[in-house]
Amino acid sequence: MIPLDILMFAALIGFILLGYPVAFTIAGVATGFALLGFALGDFNLSLMGALGQRFFAVLTNPVLTAIPLFVLMGVILEKSRIAEDLLETMGRLFGSMRGGLGVSVVLVGALLAASTGIVGATVVAMGMIALPAMLRNGYNPRLSAGLICASGTLGQIIPPSTLLIILADVMSSAFQQAQYKQGKFSIETISVGQTFAAALLPGLLLVALYVGYVLLRAWLVPADAPAMKDLDRKATRGEVMGAILPAVILIVAVLGAVLFGVASPNEAASVGAVGAILLAGYKQGGPKRLILGGAIALFVLVLAAGYYPVRLQRSDAGALEYTVAGAYALLALTGLAAVAVSLRQSFGARTLIPALTQTMVVTSMIFATILMASFFSLVFVGLGGEHRVANILAAMPGGPTGALIFAMAFIFVLGFFLDFVEIAVILLPLLIPPLILMGHDPVWLAVLIAINLQSSFLTPPFGFSLFYLRGAAPKEVTTGMIYQGVVPFILLQILAMALIWFVPQIGTFLPKVMF
Repeated sequence: MIPLDILMFAALIGFILLGYPVAFTIAGVATGFALLGFALGDFNLSLMGALGQRFFAVLTNPVLTAIPLFVLMGVILEKSRIAEDLLETMGRLFGSMRGGLGVSVVLVGALLAASTGIVGATVVAMGMIALPAMLRNGYNPRLSAGLICASGTLGQIIPPSTLLIILADVMSSAFQQAQYKQGKFSIETISVGQTFAAALLPGLLLVALYVGYVLLRAWLVPADAPAMKDLDRKATRGEVMGAILPAVILIVAVLGAVLFGVASPNEAASVGAVGAILLAGYKQGGPKRLILGGAIALFVLVLAAGYYPVRLQRSDAGALEYTVAGAYALLALTGLAAVAVSLRQSFGARTLIPALTQTMVVTSMIFATILMASFFSLVFVGLGGEHRVANILAAMPGGPTGALIFAMAFIFVLGFFLDFVEIAVILLPLLIPPLILMGHDPVWLAVLIAINLQSSFLTPPFGFSLFYLRGAAPKEVTTGMIYQGVVPFILLQILAMALIWFVPQIGTFLPKVMF
């Protein structure tokens, strides 16, 4: 007879493939197998008493509460048409060289990844703007489709991204479990900042691999990626700076705050959301002087308050403290006025309400999946699945290396059928503790798994990037062309994992230096 825990996992994949909503599917399978296990005497229903505590821990998790703000930042930037400006400017900058338009798509994908992190929005925007331009200039449709899909998924590996936030939380919990099993009670954790730092160089490595592949293919097969035919003029330095600088400033503000320990992930996400609102108001025709002045005022306020905090409730507060507090209040009011004007401008341009709606939908989907995955893992562990996974990994030939190869291959295959959130919150809590106990570095593991999970967006038949592009691509680009186009980029993902495997410093250097 097939053990219930294995049957439960197989049933989950089967029902998801039937097309039922993921969160309901996970909850239904967990409920069904909890009752079946209880009826057969293999599951103790009293374990369900821990469910409320698990849900409360998820909803109050200070790491996961950064997700809605990062999503809001990305959606607002996407609605403010920053992608269009970047693509148009980059296209004119590199279009005169063979493969230049393809290089532009990769670089814009990287910039949007670091500023928005929304894969669907990036792929759809580039599919509607860049794909017609590439086809019009004689690019191979398969190369064009694969390039857009792969560049759009960079938002999952280049921080800040939802995947890295969820992965940081999962890896930290798994690391703590592994230390408890080793008898260590003065435990270490893995922060979001460490995960962001670890993923930064691997993300740039992927960008370099994509650019190298496009240029090599343009050199070997010139007809696949010719120079632009309809290039009227090259972009000026001012146009390039005007398109890139706002996104770069926002990236530096958000990432810098997390990586240098200036702010927690929640605070950095708040900075990003406010910055995105100001940038959207500026782009959509708001009063530029007020918005720029407000942004500068908020920046000065953050630096000044950090350097010279004022506490008026202290008994020794004097005239200097009250004067500085008045200046801080003036800066805050200036920033608040700029945010209010930007919100009004976005509301008038009919981008604010759709942005808020999309943020609610995406956030609800992510949290519903995480909550139900917590329910699923509780039942799975109650059926003995945790010990079975540990035993399977321990029995792998090749010791720790063989176990890691099996785990990475299993994650990669599941990526053909499941979303990264489902894999991260259901499978990884079972796989990671045994791997850490075998001696693998948790930060290095996080990077390898992040790139592996990113591949799930590209792998047919259920890669989300493929669906996003299918909806935005013209009719002459068939689904078969899209599937064929992503194959070289999936191989590049595997190459990147191999490079990080054999040169682990790519993923561990920055965290060691910064943390």
